[in-house]
Amino acid sequence: MTRPRSSKLFLIPLVLLLFGTLGIEARASELVGHVYVQTNETQNRIMHFGRNADGQLKLLESIPTGGAGSGVFKPISGQKSAPNAFEGAGSVILAESNTLLFTTNGGDNSVTSFRVSPDGKLTLIDRQPTGEPVIGRSGTAKSLAYRSQSRTLYVLHAFGPNHLRSYTVAEDGKLKLRPERASVSTATKTDRVATQAVLSPDGRFLLVDILFDARPAVNPDGSPNLVVANAPDPDGLVIFPVRDDGALGEASFANAGGAGPFYIAFLNRSRDTFLNGFAVGDGVLVSRINGEGRVTDGPLAPIDTALGKPSELCWLQVTSDNSLVLATNFGYGTVSTYRLVDGRLSLLQDPANKTIPGDGTFRAVNGLVSSGPSDSWLTPDDQYFYQIFGNAQVLVSYRLDKTSGRLTEIGRNPIPYNSTQGLAGF
Repeated sequence: MTRPRSSKLFLIPLVLLLFGTLGIEARASELVGHVYVQTNETQNRIMHFGRNADGQLKLLESIPTGGAGSGVFKPISGQKSAPNAFEGAGSVILAESNTLLFTTNGGDNSVTSFRVSPDGKLTLIDRQPTGEPVIGRSGTAKSLAYRSQSRTLYVLHAFGPNHLRSYTVAEDGKLKLRPERASVSTATKTDRVATQAVLSPDGRFLLVDILFDARPAVNPDGSPNLVVANAPDPDGLVIFPVRDDGALGEASFANAGGAGPFYIAFLNRSRDTFLNGFAVGDGVLVSRINGEGRVTDGPLAPIDTALGKPSELCWLQVTSDNSLVLATNFGYGTVSTYRLVDGRLSLLQDPANKTIPGDGTFRAVNGLVSSGPSDSWLTPDDQYFYQIFGNAQVLVSYRLDKTSGRLTEIGRNPIPYNSTQGLAGF
């Protein structure tokens, strides 16, 4: 007679399977980082997402900034509703070893500071006006840069006359507006439109990209009238020397290397080498700035523009080893990837992701219906990439294959329609 096997023997593999699976899921759901985005609604908020080990995002909190965004209104173009409201980048940034977060409030021209706790939670510290009046329906404060050496926070406005204002940031994160102000306009170009302000890694220079040499207008037939910067005049990159106390010296004007310069990204661990992305030039190039603030440019590496020009290539992310560059194409609704070897760019995947459709109501400058992708962020380990698609109302999470340069979608999180902008994380 065969002796029956103990039921415990059957339970052991079942228990191991159950708890083993739960253990894998638990590890995948552990928070390993945090991602922050501003809604840019008329009552502006910061959406704080927890980032899991598998790259998925989970909304943890939504904190009012105390300031106003522009909502769905687009101040640059005057459109009643369109994505990428301020044609800018860096509207949400982290500073002081990720213990402070700053955000613009473009609607009322103010800046808000938050304390970031070790678990990523936000506590509002202060909100202060930029000192520039709001004329019309919305202000245009949009891009931030922080200089730790002098605890100076710079805020860039799309429109002048005073494009740049600054604050002194106290130890407790409170903001004190400084009296200095600066313009990126010239004697003959008095109404230029700036996109982004970036500090050189050593804090000696503040670089500003200029998208338009005059504020956009509308032709009698309804088409846009755009006076694109750096085309043909080679002065689309503005360079301010920065003094020890954070004050800006006299601006110099340099050739950005392409039409419609939009986004600057310094290479990791480099003091002098940076990338520039061109909204109308439809590509990326490598530039270098020397100790005197003079810039030299490499050749422009374009993407495929068979769909129509311009592609409005704008936002850039660089992998930690400087081997791969991800470029967001606002007009196409896609992301392209480049390989970077010995200072030379070559197109790798174009596009690298599947096109994300919007709701069909928004057309880019090239006439294509677009979902209006804008700000992006890449994790420090280069594994995951996050992209705002404002007209599609989603923040899309991707897994990045560094060998092929391809992006594989792994998740989506809802965000406010058209208004959302700015991404930062750790």
